[in-house]
Amino acid sequence: MNLTKALGSVGGLTLASRVLALVRDTLQASYVGAGFASDAFFVAFRLPNMFRALFAEGAFSAAFIPLFNRKVAEGGGTAAGVDFAERAMAVLFPVLLLFTAAMLVAAYPVTWALSGGFERQHPSAEQFAFAVSLSRFTIPYLMLISLVSLLGGILNSLDRFWVNAAAPILLNVAMVGSLIFFHGGDPYATARAQAISVTVGGVLQLAWLWWACRQAGVSLKLRRPRIDDDVRRMLKLIIPAAAGAGAAQINLAISTALAGNLLAAGSISAIYYADRLNQLPLGMIGIGLGTILLPVVSRLLSQGRDSEAMEMQNRGLELALFLTLPATAAFVFAAEPIVRGLFQHGAFVASDSVRAAQALAAFSLGLPSYVLVKVLTPGFYARSDTKTPLRLALYSVAINLVGNLVLIPSLAPWNLGQIGPPLSTAIASTVNVASLYFVLARRGHFALDPQVKRKLPRLALSALLMGAALLLVAPLVDPYLTGSLPVRGAALAVLVGAGVAIYTIACFATGAFRLADLRSLLRRRASSR
Repeated sequence: MNLTKALGSVGGLTLASRVLALVRDTLQASYVGAGFASDAFFVAFRLPNMFRALFAEGAFSAAFIPLFNRKVAEGGGTAAGVDFAERAMAVLFPVLLLFTAAMLVAAYPVTWALSGGFERQHPSAEQFAFAVSLSRFTIPYLMLISLVSLLGGILNSLDRFWVNAAAPILLNVAMVGSLIFFHGGDPYATARAQAISVTVGGVLQLAWLWWACRQAGVSLKLRRPRIDDDVRRMLKLIIPAAAGAGAAQINLAISTALAGNLLAAGSISAIYYADRLNQLPLGMIGIGLGTILLPVVSRLLSQGRDSEAMEMQNRGLELALFLTLPATAAFVFAAEPIVRGLFQHGAFVASDSVRAAQALAAFSLGLPSYVLVKVLTPGFYARSDTKTPLRLALYSVAINLVGNLVLIPSLAPWNLGQIGPPLSTAIASTVNVASLYFVLARRGHFALDPQVKRKLPRLALSALLMGAALLLVAPLVDPYLTGSLPVRGAALAVLVGAGVAIYTIACFATGAFRLADLRSLLRRRASSR
């Protein structure tokens, strides 16, 4: 399988979704700003985001795909896999229905837990009731995205990666549409329209994947729920997989709650906007690689081709670092001009840009580890081991909690403000990925090959050279970053283009990428055609 070509397909669609998300966030910043209405929406949006990460990108994939592939490999073909999917859906659907109903009833305590009660913002009863109402609008998305995840797992197992990768575009289309057509002078009304659009987007995603499954010849039928051995095995895998794969989201939720409790109004929004930019390379590279690697590695292992599975993970790690390290350098060295060019207009002012940029620089220190978690965890999930990533993720969550309490200013002698929560998240993620690698290596399931060992320091040096160059380029484009939309777009294009050009030159100069690599890539593309 051509990993670069598959990532290009998935990553291209994910990039389109993330670009739409940036459009959404830019409109959100302009119409709602970074006050209480914005914070309330982002708290309401946190739960759907967590479920998307835990289930769409984590638990369902980790538990379902290896078992689905095993059913297919055992000789039953796709029909056996579909039969297992129907049995799984028959049990999961009523559970999800009851869970969603319970969350709607418990919206008040859930909102309080995710926001820390907005303690430092001193909201009125009406304001907090507004935040709770936004949560009730977004909670139905939890059930929708879980069903989307099951259908997406089937399509990924059939190597139809692009269909599942296109689904998030529909969520962003719904949210952008609500901002364009239903925004007004009242930021609270705009935030309410946004919350409603989340569930509308979930309905569109479910309809799209259901149609795609039908086109692939997979027509799932509802059955009477029955917990047999296969379903019981999946359920035993799915809960630890959710916590293990979603460690970053759990850490972010903890950081958001503590920020709402201990920091001033707008801090949650600053952290959110920083995280959205941080999610751009993570979504395109990390989630794309995780989506591709899990079904491929599980298939290779089920066929006894262990060395090929390790080779696939090495190439995934190499590709992840090649694409992620320059993004990390850009977000560390040029965070403020990037945030200013994207968000600073309308209700989003210069002080908001400074706070969001500081949070972005802190988040991005952990960007390589956020991505590498997606590369390494398939090594566990493909072997139906979801407990080890869970155990390591719990250590990460504990480190993040302690880090937040140490770094948030009201409990520390230094004043890090909104930098504290993302910095703690980055540290926790780095510890998590180091632990995952150590355990895989100790078990003999993964080892860095000579090619990765040769390229890693060269890629790091190339990224640092690019970051240093951006420090010189940023002041030249900075005056144009708050102009009209075309002017801001051109200035950002110059900044990004300069970074790409410098990184490319640096990779050739350091030997991280050689002409032989380029010729090999061109030959593979020609043969694939």
